[in-house]
Amino acid sequence: MNVLGIIASGVAALLITVALARIARRAALRPHTPAASAGRVARAGLLRRTGGTAAVLGVTAAAGGALWLGAADDAPSSAAGLLAGSGTVAALGLVHDLKPLRAVLRLAVQTAAAVLVVCFAGLPPVAAVLTVLWTVLVTNAFALLDHADGLLTVVGVVTAAGLLACAAVDGGSALALLPAALVAGLGGFLLHTWHPARLRLGACGAQFTGFVLAASGALIQAAAPSGRAAWAALPALATVALADTALVVVSRRRAGRSPLRGGNDHVGHRLRRLRVTVPGTAVLLALWAGVPVAAGTLVHAGLLHPAFLLVPLAGTVAAVLALLRVPGCPPPRPAPPRTTASRTHVRRPGASAPAAPAPAVRPAEAPAKGASVGTARTASGRPTVPPPPTGSPSETAAVAADRS
Repeated sequence: MNVLGIIASGVAALLITVALARIARRAALRPHTPAASAGRVARAGLLRRTGGTAAVLGVTAAAGGALWLGAADDAPSSAAGLLAGSGTVAALGLVHDLKPLRAVLRLAVQTAAAVLVVCFAGLPPVAAVLTVLWTVLVTNAFALLDHADGLLTVVGVVTAAGLLACAAVDGGSALALLPAALVAGLGGFLLHTWHPARLRLGACGAQFTGFVLAASGALIQAAAPSGRAAWAALPALATVALADTALVVVSRRRAGRSPLRGGNDHVGHRLRRLRVTVPGTAVLLALWAGVPVAAGTLVHAGLLHPAFLLVPLAGTVAAVLALLRVPGCPPPRPAPPRTTASRTHVRRPGASAPAAPAPAVRPAEAPAKGASVGTARTASGRPTVPPPPTGSPSETAAVAADRS
């Protein structure tokens, strides 16, 4: 086993991931003025959501460089197939981050990537079919863990460390290359995705992580000597991811909902209902994943009988049954729209009262039909006599003639 090459790939993955994540974090958290456009705010949210590309680029660059330099001298085709398949799934996740895709299309691309891996590895037909099904299932199971800050990252680090130990037991450099780079890359990215997260793995980083863990685990167990019951350790390496998927499927089927529809009913959401903090949830699931991963590693190495795997399996089943009694977090309520008509003016102390609206001016009533306009009458109905004019004598004579 090329130990120096494995260590060099891990160090390179750590440095590249930290550098790229730092650049993405600065771009996403760049301060902006209150008058900034909505497009700039949306771009910052997109950068945070696609921050997992930093980890993907760091891991693939380090593993690809080590493979090119000859670090995987025993089975370079298997490592090349893993890189090709994981890169395809990462590209699919990046497109899904930018524009959501249908589940059927995502499953088709993941299946094609898994077929590519088994073709490069040269597995027999039965083992190839089982590896494809296992890879697609576990890839989506691990991707579902990306529902809380740092959750998938810590579980991925623990699982990749177990896979690295299994590959080291068998002495294969090719199959240990990607797990070693993934441990270092996720460890460097954990600085940015820990609560409160500045960056997220997104669909790109989550599907890449799940695919590497699922495909590497299947190939490592398939390459193990036939004298050991190494196949029994494979489900133990994905215990937490499979438990979360089973919890979601059972709870949604009980509620009459589709399992493919999102919701706040994952393990992390139910632990939040039990008043467990977000960092506490990540630590708790890391410990939960560490027990079956350690047991699976010992079984793979032949140091533990496969029957001992029933202990973490029974504990996982009991935990799932207990969490089924805990309701998920309710969805966030949308904020009511703010309108000018619904605003109420609060009178401050010392402020003048608002001016009362002016009364409406009623139009003048029209005179009754047959009444003369401008003629004043007495109470008995007779017209009043106007005062005598004070004009010239001719005008006075004219008025007297009118009276007669």
